[in-house]
Amino acid sequence: MSGPPNNRASVGLRVTDLHKSYDGNPVLKGINLEVAPGEVFVLMGPSGSGKSVLLRQLIGLETPDSGAVNIDGRSVSDPTLRAECRLAMVFQSGALLTSLTVGANVGLYLAEHRLHPPERIAEIVSDKLELVGLKGQEDRQVSELSGGMRKRVAIARALVMEPHLILYDEPTSELDPLSALTIAEEIVHLNRRIGATSIVVTHERELGLGIADRVGVLFGGELLQTGKPEEIRHSRVPAIQKFLNVNFRLKSSSPSTP
Repeated sequence: MSGPPNNRASVGLRVTDLHKSYDGNPVLKGINLEVAPGEVFVLMGPSGSGKSVLLRQLIGLETPDSGAVNIDGRSVSDPTLRAECRLAMVFQSGALLTSLTVGANVGLYLAEHRLHPPERIAEIVSDKLELVGLKGQEDRQVSELSGGMRKRVAIARALVMEPHLILYDEPTSELDPLSALTIAEEIVHLNRRIGATSIVVTHERELGLGIADRVGVLFGGELLQTGKPEEIRHSRVPAIQKFLNVNFRLKSSSPSTP
């Protein structure tokens, strides 16, 4: 795959020698990374490798101990950046408000900041829900939705910001295989349609390798390798080989069913 060329909605991202510790325990150990405008870049690695921590640094939710995160050449902590570059994040939990309808959740950002009159917000909400295959679901209660539908509502809510950069934290966690495939297809479809740079954090190997333009593998707080999916599949780094092949080994070592 390749990201949309010369799309104004895309931004580039660069991480330089990023370190982050908690209570003296290092979690990120000198991360260096570049994401090109319009890419679907996937960060993979086992649980506890620092993926979600890195994601919070990238969007500016936390401050690193040292190092830098730059978006189109400016620090993510620069307050003027947010006025010109819109960043959106789809949290692992979805972070939806179950007391609100689907439409109210999707339009919450616009309504709280009074960015448009109610009629225009309703139009935008309808448009974004259609993008994720939920046209006409505005009046449904979030509590009525399946896990996959909730993930798509969370994506629609991120899209109302018209983001230049959208980050997904474990977007297929706790979903059945069919719902996970649907979300994966939505991520690729939206990247091609809206042109936003997309960064996806996941421990799901087939998801990551299936949707990425490029992949970075994080292990023990270190970025072991970046490359195209086929380069990662054939990596000679032992930790990456172990991560990619763990399912095969487990199946091979399982006792035969009589």
